[in-house]
Amino acid sequence: MAGVNALQWLTLTRHGESTGNVAYQSVLGTDAEEAGIPERDADVPLSDTGRAQAATLGRWLAALPAGERPTMVVVSPYLRTLDTAKIALAQTSYAAPQDPDGLRPRVDERIRDREQGALQGLTELGVRRRFPDEADRLRRLGKFYYRPPGGESWADLALRLRSFYRDLEAEAPGGRVLVVTHDAIVVMTRYLVEGLSEREILEIEKTPIANASVTRWRQDGSGLRAVTYNDRAHLINAGVSP
Repeated sequence: MAGVNALQWLTLTRHGESTGNVAYQSVLGTDAEEAGIPERDADVPLSDTGRAQAATLGRWLAALPAGERPTMVVVSPYLRTLDTAKIALAQTSYAAPQDPDGLRPRVDERIRDREQGALQGLTELGVRRRFPDEADRLRRLGKFYYRPPGGESWADLALRLRSFYRDLEAEAPGGRVLVVTHDAIVVMTRYLVEGLSEREILEIEKTPIANASVTRWRQDGSGLRAVTYNDRAHLINAGVSP
């Protein structure tokens, strides 16, 4: 993929556990139609576990060899990703926010979470009951191309990510970029970098991206090659729930 292949390292991490993640988990297997999240999606904060995960991620970043440390950090504008980046970078010496010479994260709205539109905050049962026609459209079109009313399809994510990674080529050729983002962005970045098909990426997507997990690609001279995907070892080794 043009742009992203000009990087030396590309590292993506999902934000730490949010209160929204907790809310969705709490209604699984119930007859709830909504997850009960009071905030708009952009304002959903980290849970206490999410903050611990972010700190553990930061200690992993601090331990990276000098040649693998990020030279640029790009963050989704949502609160849960901003706080994950802030907490994580505070654990490092080379990107601590209080250091006037430290690495400064840059916010980019193109790596925000997928827009759910009218279906935001609904459970699968809630969608079937309140929007039965949309549930039928989803079954017919499939997850990759289905766009909820006022929302985005997975293909829409690919469009804005292609733009994002093209700009990285101009801003950080040969750079080592850390992206603090959301699960759908991690999945669709793999789709783009590795040139996967719809079928392949939807099979991969069946395994959820863990909070504060790490996905990495490294330049091998001919392009970016996968190093690790959805890696949670730093969390497990530290005794923090992934």
